[in-house]
Amino acid sequence: MAKKLSLSEIDQALAGLPGWKLDGKFIVKKYRFREFLSGVAFVNEIAELSEEKNHHPFIAIDYKLVTLRMTSWNAGGLTDLDVALAKIYDEIYEKI
Repeated sequence: MAKKLSLSEIDQALAGLPGWKLDGKFIVKKYRFREFLSGVAFVNEIAELSEEKNHHPFIAIDYKLVTLRMTSWNAGGLTDLDVALAKIYDEIYEKI
């Protein structure tokens, strides 16, 4: 099981994750798309990666806005896995 990050470790991680914000036990980011189907394609890629890593974010699709919320339930908060996946999700967004 991954180790829960301390508040200072979370602050440091968020400094390297533009647009991600701390919301309680979650990190949250909103992604805007020019077209609805681009947002859906993004979510499909996120879903495939999440299945592969067995770590699933909360995903909301609101027309052209996709919101991701992540935490590690087993650790009781954020872990390195959340941070690593947030970076990959940002890379996927840049591709779309």
